[in-house]
Amino acid sequence: MKNIIAILFVFLAVSANAQDKKEKQKTQIVDAACGQCQFAMEGHGCELAVRIDGKSYFVDGTSIDSHGDAHASDGFCAAIRKAAVVGEIKGNRFVVSEFKLLPEEKKK
Repeated sequence: MKNIIAILFVFLAVSANAQDKKEKQKTQIVDAACGQCQFAMEGHGCELAVRIDGKSYFVDGTSIDSHGDAHASDGFCAAIRKAAVVGEIKGNRFVVSEFKLLPEEKKK
């Protein structure tokens, strides 16, 4: 019986920690584009990147081709777009758990 209570306690503690971590990750609006073509980052071909607080990070968790043709007139290689993202910076990369490309703003 003590073992069951101990296991239950550990499970609840781990679950609470995971929930706290998820709540800490808020959606933020960032610039998204091809790191090489738009943000002048060094890399090996066109790769999705985001700019957060003035610093650019290549993205893990989604790809440049998952959001349309990167080389279209409104694609990531030709334009910097806004995206709503949830994730965290790990090392020099942004690990995304949610990525939603926002509609382009109408030009006046």
